Amino acid sequence: MIRFCFIIFLISFSVTAAQAQKPRARDLGIPFVGTPGPFNAITDVEGVLVGHSTIISGSGKNVVGKGPVRTGVTAIFPRGKKFNPVYANWYALNGNGEMTGTTWVTESGFLEGPVMITNTNSVGVVRDAVLKWYVDTGWYGDANWWYTYPVVGETYDGFLNDVYGFHVKESHVLEAIENASDGKVAEGNVGGGTGMLTLGFKGGAGTASRVVEINEHEYTVGAYVQSNFGSKRNLTIAGVPVGMELLDKFNLALIAPPQGNRQDGDGSIIVVVATDAPLLPHQLKRIAQRIPIGIGLVGGRGGNGSGDIFIAFSTANPNAFSRTGNTTVETLSNDWITPLFDATARSVEEAIINAMVAAETMEGINGNKAYAIPHDLLRDVLKKYNRIN
Repeated sequence: MIRFCFIIFLISFSVTAAQAQKPRARDLGIPFVGTPGPFNAITDVEGVLVGHSTIISGSGKNVVGKGPVRTGVTAIFPRGKKFNPVYANWYALNGNGEMTGTTWVTESGFLEGPVMITNTNSVGVVRDAVLKWYVDTGWYGDANWWYTYPVVGETYDGFLNDVYGFHVKESHVLEAIENASDGKVAEGNVGGGTGMLTLGFKGGAGTASRVVEINEHEYTVGAYVQSNFGSKRNLTIAGVPVGMELLDKFNLALIAPPQGNRQDGDGSIIVVVATDAPLLPHQLKRIAQRIPIGIGLVGGRGGNGSGDIFIAFSTANPNAFSRTGNTTVETLSNDWITPLFDATARSVEEAIINAMVAAETMEGINGNKAYAIPHDLLRDVLKKYNRIN
């Protein structure tokens, strides 16, 4: 029995390690501006944890309630798994989507728990499961009266997933929370990003970071994306019109058309940005407002059918939150904040491309298929424009 458990552990460890070590954009030689942190991930911001629960089962014709299933849940904790609110704020480029709890984030200036991400039709069950987890784990400590609004974002995976089968359950939410850790972050077809598409190819989860120096202090900005947006013709990588180039070199005609009224470019992207720079909520609003610049660099346009919703938080000022008295906090001068704007845009740009590079071709409901961006052809296009050797 011990030997059997050990084998299972090794298999589980190997799968997790393999997910975290998929090729990334820089492995293909794609050039980026700026210096990343050691993991080139949102977890380069100390205290941030990321966890996934990935649900994949079935194939063939869609039977509502049975599948095929291609979905999941992602959990992002700002300061570990303990109650210690962070300054935060949010912004929507286009609001055809959902992120619960954000009105209180703006009103109070604080994010009081994890950011959860899933598919469009599972927001409610994820929210309820997080709230129950707060109760079961005593998230608020000895407080005998409290209220909270879990933050849950979504993107739509109904092209590949039996989205009306409601396959995300409380157990999957708890699994994502339990799996949340620092260090390397799995990308591509994992967690809430399992069934997502991006700019005409398979998309999903991606992350990146930047380290900047401001007034002799070093700060880190990290981005995490659940990427499910955009039109292939707009795909741009390292300034190169990759989408237009690949229209004639990679046949996507085999992708079955989804049922419904989906328009080219419909979809969504949820972005979470973390930093250890000491920023106040109004400054974090400014950070969140720079996220669309990174999305625009890869070809996002914030179309009518896209839910482009973002949240940014700072892990600095760990004693800022208090219910009983005044606190003293540190804040960065507005005159010094511009490098953080650039780091935000650059991290988001790379995170989206990392999601696409890590993603693998996936077939879902009714034979619908989303193809991974072909690494060899991508490199050929970038060579043509002298962006890589």
